[in-house]
Amino acid sequence: MINRLSDSLDFQSQALTLRSERQRLLASNIANADTPGYLARDMDFAAALRQATGSAPAGAAAMAALKLPLAAGFGAATETTLRYAAPSQSNLDGNSVDMDRERASFADNALKYEASLRFINGQVRAMLDAMKSPQQG
Repeated sequence: MINRLSDSLDFQSQALTLRSERQRLLASNIANADTPGYLARDMDFAAALRQATGSAPAGAAAMAALKLPLAAGFGAATETTLRYAAPSQSNLDGNSVDMDRERASFADNALKYEASLRFINGQVRAMLDAMKSPQQG
């Protein structure tokens, strides 16, 4: 039981770390919306999570493993896990930031981050309730 909880919490912590990294990338894109020549970046969250949790298929070895040690802080994603966002329309200054897409992605990622936090909170609460003795109610 403890191993299952530990595995689940490890998975959720990896997901939170990746969500934080993605939020940083999206915020950087928004901050550079007026920077000439800036190319918007994003990550394939599902692929990065598979790599971070070690459940990537064998063919994913060519993408290079994503290592996100919590002590190292953010920005630890390797360049091979990031991709350039495709511009929705050409721009004379070479900037590929689409503010509508970035705002929508930012809000979506923030919502999923909060959902992950609530899920972790629920798991911990359930485990604490299971450890209580019947006398504690």
